Amino acid sequence: VQVAESGGGLVQAGDSLRLSCVVSGGKFNEYGMGWFRQSPGKDREFVAHITRSETIFYAESVEGRFTISRDNAKNTVYLQMNSLKPEDTAVYICASTEVIPLRSPPRDSSYDAWGQGTQVTVSS
Repeated sequence: VQVAESGGGLVQAGDSLRLSCVVSGGKFNEYGMGWFRQSPGKDREFVAHITRSETIFYAESVEGRFTISRDNAKNTVYLQMNSLKPEDTAVYICASTEVIPLRSPPRDSSYDAWGQGTQVTVSS
């Protein structure tokens, strides 16, 4: 399974971006998909997860501003990011898992395939 992100860029605070993540080499409709982010000097942080039945989880820091969605026909998961803030600046990374979570997102160790990430920079 291979995972590839795109859509990052340099934007101003308050702007929007939509990230895409394409999965190849596996059965996309059987995977849960997660978005993470990592800033220099900080640990990787969970952002959002969508299960194969489209149950969704968000980190508190992005809930109400970010929206995760999936298109099984295109083997793609999206992250729509609105009202961006400078603290959203990070490399955004997509990952897949076969784990089906119940009440909380899967553990990081549950994800099998990770992308290289796409840089999002938000200027103030």
